[in-house]
Amino acid sequence: MNDAPKSGVATARPKKRGKPTKSDERSLNREAILEAAVALIDEIGLDAFSVRALAQRLEVYPAAIYWWLPTRNDVLAGVVSHALQNVQPPPETTDWKEWIADLMRRYRSVVQQHPKVAPLITSQLVSNAGVDLKLVERLLSVLKEAGFEGAKLLAAYDVVLAAKIGFVSMEFAMPPQEESDWADRLKAMTDNIDAVEYPNLSALRDAMLNRHFILRWQNGAEVPLDESFEAHVYTTIEGLRMLLTR
Repeated sequence: MNDAPKSGVATARPKKRGKPTKSDERSLNREAILEAAVALIDEIGLDAFSVRALAQRLEVYPAAIYWWLPTRNDVLAGVVSHALQNVQPPPETTDWKEWIADLMRRYRSVVQQHPKVAPLITSQLVSNAGVDLKLVERLLSVLKEAGFEGAKLLAAYDVVLAAKIGFVSMEFAMPPQEESDWADRLKAMTDNIDAVEYPNLSALRDAMLNRHFILRWQNGAEVPLDESFEAHVYTTIEGLRMLLTR
């Protein structure tokens, strides 16, 4: 396929993955590439995103991007790092419970701003391509200062990361794109719930429908689960406190 940029851009082609042209070099840097990548994913979604599309948005050849980020996975890992760059709480937050609560809220705030980046954040964290070693070190330090040690320290570390990512991943999971009528089918399925067989669900149907997990057709970008998230933060902190004193 043709890698040509938009019309009006200089036609001199730099070598693939080689040094960009002088004009590209002056106008492009790693930060600008990642900022544009996050904005493009916000606009068109992760499935439609490609380095070629990003190059077209920046009006450069793909080689100019690869000069700064040698592979597509480097671009995606960089997107995660860029999106999460302000997740870590400030150093003046010294109480471990406040620090963890702030971390969880900051992470959710990032995903609220960039919900289409959320699946990428999860996959990159699993692959460790977008790992933030400074955050890992700070989290371990916070937990050690709280009194966690040994196996309990490592268990608490896993609990914090799972709590931070898990709820938000569910809240902002993208709804099905290929079935336009699935929301109507979900509502129809709950219209005639048997109150004898499902007494709690029948009584709480109206309160739950599209406002809580499972029985919803919009994600947190449109219907945020603020109260439930704060309950999740509280439960996580209290659970860790009990683990510490057990």
